[in-house]
Amino acid sequence: TVTSTKTSLNEGVQLKRELGLFSAINLILAVMIGSGIFVSPASALEHSGSVGMCLLVWIICGIVSLLGALAFAELGTVVPRSGAEYAYFIDSFGPLHKFWGQLPAFIYSWVMIIIIRPAEVAVIILTFSEYLCQPILDLLCIRNSEESEKVIKAIALVALGKNDVMSIITYINISSVKFYVKVQNIFGGFKVFACLIVIFGGLYEIFKGNTENLNKGFEGTNYSPKSIALAFYSGLWAYDGWSAVTTVTEEIKRPEVNIPRSIAISVPIVTALYVFMNMAYMTVLSVPEMIHSQAVAVTFGERVLGPMAFLIPLGVALATFGCALSIQFGVTRLTPAPAVVMQGIITFLFIVMGQIVQLIEFVSFLIWLFYGTAMVSLLILRRNMKDVHRPYKVPTWIAVFVLLIAVYLSVTPIVTDPSPKYLFALGFILLEVLVYYWFIYKKYTPKSSMDKFTRFIQILFEAVPPDNHHE
Repeated sequence: TVTSTKTSLNEGVQLKRELGLFSAINLILAVMIGSGIFVSPASALEHSGSVGMCLLVWIICGIVSLLGALAFAELGTVVPRSGAEYAYFIDSFGPLHKFWGQLPAFIYSWVMIIIIRPAEVAVIILTFSEYLCQPILDLLCIRNSEESEKVIKAIALVALGKNDVMSIITYINISSVKFYVKVQNIFGGFKVFACLIVIFGGLYEIFKGNTENLNKGFEGTNYSPKSIALAFYSGLWAYDGWSAVTTVTEEIKRPEVNIPRSIAISVPIVTALYVFMNMAYMTVLSVPEMIHSQAVAVTFGERVLGPMAFLIPLGVALATFGCALSIQFGVTRLTPAPAVVMQGIITFLFIVMGQIVQLIEFVSFLIWLFYGTAMVSLLILRRNMKDVHRPYKVPTWIAVFVLLIAVYLSVTPIVTDPSPKYLFALGFILLEVLVYYWFIYKKYTPKSSMDKFTRFIQILFEAVPPDNHHE
């Protein structure tokens, strides 16, 4: 929600602080418990090679996420405004150099807008489509992977362009923070309930004595650096979202208290849910069955829940809707309509050209590149803003540890497997450096052509710049 004031020309559009501790916790849960836990278990197990190693990866991913989130909590209190990494990079690197100082923030904003956010939405929609289509494909005995992929992508594109669904999400986000909080709290509860259904189903199987798969332990573990990195990509993708609360810092009551508390509560909850959900899957599915299942939770539900198996696709629908709602909350607050439409077009292209696992690996590489940069920002801010009051301060070793993890996850895939997707990401970053140098640093603007294009977009979307004058 925004509020305008006429008491001063220096006061304009501001965000109200309407999110309390419970809502901040629910926001993190809503973003973290999304599509990841329903698509990552198969790829995490495939790269891990064994049940024991896979469960260890999920536990370590939870610990890494908690430590990273706690480090972000300090950043959120030192730079208590919305924008997350962009704001941190501006305040930390900006004063260091006239040219290079502003570059990390510029690159982050472009990568986030052009690649990360659209790809995340694409994965969410593809997951929704996969879980929606899988029972139907099984009923029709369609086993061909190419035919299945075409059907899944077609349904995903329909979901992306479904105006009524997107309108509902947009309406919830632009109406008011209070309304968003109420809706998100409801969906957050439903998603946790869906996870508990899987967990209790697994406990039931364990009590029945179905522990053969779990007893295989570390048999078949893959210890290669590339496989370990890709396994962590899959696991950390499911956990990603722990920094979401810092993107809406301006809307959280007492952020210096509620941000670290919400992280310390929510991330361990998600870790417990994810580890026990993977154990539940493994009670009835062997390693090959999990790896080759397109929708592992659906396969689990068909074997364990019987006539109640429909709860799994329903749970995925609620999880993906709630996750999309949270992502939109972070990008539609005071965001012009043309930018939202542009993001939808890019999401369309990712759905058409990409696959879920490939998109996860591609985006995870970029995400952890910026997480590592954020840890460098934290260390720089401790030197450049050492006099700023810090109601919460994370131990230095945590920031260094997360930085090392980020370096490992960013460097290992490129060194061991320089595939086109990683090279494309690096090429895109290099292109942004050139764009920054020419259009931002040198301030070159093709005025006549840009003015015409801007006017066309304004007419098309009925959008005009905000009036800086007060009545």
